[in-house]
Amino acid sequence: MELRSTLMKSGVAKAPHRSLLKADGLTDEEIARPLVAVVNSVNDVIPGHLMLDKVAEAVKAGVYMAGGTPLEFSTIGVCDGIAMNHAGMRYSLASREVIADSVELAIEAHAFDAMVMIPNCDKIIPGMLMAAARLDIPTVVVSGGPMLSGTHRGKHVDLDTVFTAVGKVKAGEMSEDELLELENAACPTCGSCAGLFTANSMNCLTEAIGLGLPGNGTIPAVYSERLRLAKRAGMQVMELLERGITARQIVTPEAIRNAMTLDMAFGGSSNTVLHLTAIAHEAGYPITLDDWSEISARTPNICRISPASDYHLEDLYAAGGIGAILVELDKAGLVNRDVMTVSGMTMGEIVDSSRNYDTEVVRPVDNAYYPQGGLRVLKGNLAPKGCVVKQSAVPAHLRKLTGPARVFDSEEAAVTAIFGGEIRPGDIVVIRYEGPKGGPGMREMLTPTSAISGMPELAASCALITDGRFSGATKGPAIGHVSPEAAAGGPIAFVEEGDEIAIDIDAGTIMLAVTDERLASRRREWTAPEPRITTGYLARYARFVSSADEGAVVS
Repeated sequence: MELRSTLMKSGVAKAPHRSLLKADGLTDEEIARPLVAVVNSVNDVIPGHLMLDKVAEAVKAGVYMAGGTPLEFSTIGVCDGIAMNHAGMRYSLASREVIADSVELAIEAHAFDAMVMIPNCDKIIPGMLMAAARLDIPTVVVSGGPMLSGTHRGKHVDLDTVFTAVGKVKAGEMSEDELLELENAACPTCGSCAGLFTANSMNCLTEAIGLGLPGNGTIPAVYSERLRLAKRAGMQVMELLERGITARQIVTPEAIRNAMTLDMAFGGSSNTVLHLTAIAHEAGYPITLDDWSEISARTPNICRISPASDYHLEDLYAAGGIGAILVELDKAGLVNRDVMTVSGMTMGEIVDSSRNYDTEVVRPVDNAYYPQGGLRVLKGNLAPKGCVVKQSAVPAHLRKLTGPARVFDSEEAAVTAIFGGEIRPGDIVVIRYEGPKGGPGMREMLTPTSAISGMPELAASCALITDGRFSGATKGPAIGHVSPEAAAGGPIAFVEEGDEIAIDIDAGTIMLAVTDERLASRRREWTAPEPRITTGYLARYARFVSSADEGAVVS
């Protein structure tokens, strides 16, 4: 295929352009080669990004070995754990669009021939994948890899353990000294947090989509194998360029369905519903919550990683990685084997070369944890367009609940009530005006869910419902993405203190025990609140962002 970069480096008229490239230290020989963007989100803030400079050097070596010239540029990243439970979390989901846009701007402005993307952590991965689908040039994604779990008093722990421990301290179940011990032990290495939270979910799904090489999601960040994978990614993108294989030839409807199926099989973060929906939108193959329901209904949940169990990403890696899950799914005919991947193999060939080494970590389909997927879409008069729960992390006795609504118009108000002892066993906590428009930014709420998880009486009987999001580290009946959101006049805006709410995860329903007539009356009396933020990026984001059921995309 003809190189895109000839547009800005070939011919007499491009002498000034070549002069600037030579100012970068490039020789004529390097300029003549294909120019490969190395898109790196390295920074000093996010633990999953600290080592990405080493990954980038390995990628560059791979590109050089295969005859290309790598040129690195950066994009931003937000650490959800650090942004959690304060105004900073409003910027997390919104950063996904900035990341996608910034990659598009840099790639198109400089006419790169191909790119290797190096993300890690929650919004950076989907933001880069959205850009890959949008730009449609030869692309390989290689993540920084997961963090190893920590050890505290003989038990494996991770970041979620610390969030849950805060609730235990508030409930008098743990001392502050023990909390400090745990705080010092839970995150022992660099990498994306050790459970199957949003970052690791998305890195694993990148393999199923076909844009990441086998091992992308599970090789620990601190293993030298991660650097070897990065070198192979640099070499492989040159192979894709030579063969003229671009991102949208990989990201097909069948590949997206493979990723959705994997998601259901391992019970990934509920945020993946937002992100895969947004990626499919960019690829031109829109999916809906009905599609998610259909795939959940046919896909058994065969793998549970923290917070749904005591297993961590290193356990899945030792079991054979994502290939181990695909092997079991393939036996049930649930994998599209014909789709192309950046490895040069079809998905079927990857499956055939994989093995499940631990049937405790990755169960066979006939011994599934649950006959349906790890995520479940619920619908009802409280969420006419749907909402999402990570059902694989919900105990059996909490799958069907009825209780009085405790209504809060912000996360902060709910957290104050939980820590202040105002929530009683059996309450249904409703947190609204936290959706994409209303938040704005659809904040992720690990603090209230973890606080309840750390308080035994509440953990055994309470549910949370929001038009915002819940972290992939969340466990229990935490139901997010309620659509339409409160700020758009969705029914969640009309819930009143004490209204009875019935949740039935098995039936896929979420109902407010209020008549249609009474809801209509409340709607007539309702006035939309004033925007919380009226200037800057978030004000623009709130004006243009879609609802959660559409992936919260900006168009």
